[in-house]
Amino acid sequence: MGLSLIVKDLSVLVNGKAVLHDVSLTIEGGETHVLLGPNASGKTTLALTIMGHPAYKVTKGQILFDGQDLADKSIAERAKMGIAIAYQNPPEVRGVKLRDIIRVAAGKEPWDPFKEAEETVASRYLAMVGLDPASFLGRDLNIGFSGGERKRSELAQVFAMRPRLMILDEPDSGVDIDSLRLIGGRTGRVIKELGSSVLIITHHRHILRYLEPDVAHVMYEGRILSTERPEVIIPAIEELGYEGYVRELSRGRLG
Repeated sequence: MGLSLIVKDLSVLVNGKAVLHDVSLTIEGGETHVLLGPNASGKTTLALTIMGHPAYKVTKGQILFDGQDLADKSIAERAKMGIAIAYQNPPEVRGVKLRDIIRVAAGKEPWDPFKEAEETVASRYLAMVGLDPASFLGRDLNIGFSGGERKRSELAQVFAMRPRLMILDEPDSGVDIDSLRLIGGRTGRVIKELGSSVLIITHHRHILRYLEPDVAHVMYEGRILSTERPEVIIPAIEELGYEGYVRELSRGRLG
């Protein structure tokens, strides 16, 4: 399917502070990658920089998506190219109906009962993530939602975009085991259906049993220290922890 995403020697400032240092990774079309690392290691900064958040200033390097340099592309332009992100902490927005934002993500107008007697677009995506359309269509975005419901509503919006690249920022944080199983299973099926490339950001391996990543990266203090098969990296991290993993890596004791 060709190259989907190339991040090359990327360095980034946030509020004048250097957060990413010479980060490089390549996600081929249709591949699923997982980015692991402790808190404040730069994982979310990388995600938001790929998405084009204006607070994240690229000082060095490139981000290429299917051969196009994203440097001058806005968030909206990147979304139109097929890049979508499910945020770690989706915001609450009063006055914006969940059904309408899902419809907009799908390229449709907000629901008009005079044109459509029954809403069918957002309903389909809500059902895909296990949210009852009858209960959630008319609710304001994320107002009063549980942690698991927020994650599901965010995924419904991402799925509606039918993206070529999905960035999932900690989809397993703040959810119970039942929501994790549902989110992981449904996301895995949508990825296969769409053939999307995927970058999963997480601290843990819990959701990975459902998404089966092809490649794992370890980020630490704003740098990618290792890239390997998940079955090599993940057991080592679980045994040693991140500090121990980095220590052993620096001593040349890990491949």
